[in-house]
Amino acid sequence: MKNVYDSLRLFKSKYPSTIAWRLKAHSKVIEKHLNPGEDVTYSFLAQKGYSSIDIFSTFAVVLTNKRILLAQKRVLFGYIFLAITPDMFNDLTVNAGIIWGKVLIDTVKERVILSNISKSAIDEIETNITEYMMEEKKKYVIKREDS
Repeated sequence: MKNVYDSLRLFKSKYPSTIAWRLKAHSKVIEKHLNPGEDVTYSFLAQKGYSSIDIFSTFAVVLTNKRILLAQKRVLFGYIFLAITPDMFNDLTVNAGIIWGKVLIDTVKERVILSNISKSAIDEIETNITEYMMEEKKKYVIKREDS
C-alpha cells in the first residue's frame, strides 16, 4: 500500500503552486478510513470550494482501487471526510485559469468543487479520475446485469 502522506508530498513537490496546508494531518484522516484491501492509486491536494481566495480549506483527495476519498483535518478538533463510490459518480468538469485550475466532481447527491490546483496538474488529475471511473463503472454494469 502506498503511503498517503508520501504520495501527497510527491504531488505537492511536483506542483508547488497548488495551495495546500497540513498534509500530514489530512493524510492521517484518509488512512483512518481506508478499508482492508483498499490501496491508494493516486492522490492530490486542493481547496474545497469554488472561491480562489479561500485558501484555508485544504482537502486531501485520494483515489483508491474502490472509491475516491476526500479528507480535511480541522485545526482545533474533528475532521471532514467524504467518500465517492463509482456508482455515485456522474461527471467530471475541469476549468483551467491563468494560474490555478478547478476540478468539479458531479455526483448523484452533490457537486464537489476543488480549486486552487496548479494549472499544470489539471490534465494529470483529469486523466487519473476519468480512467479510474471508466474502469470502475464497467464493474458496476457487469454486476447489475448478473443480478
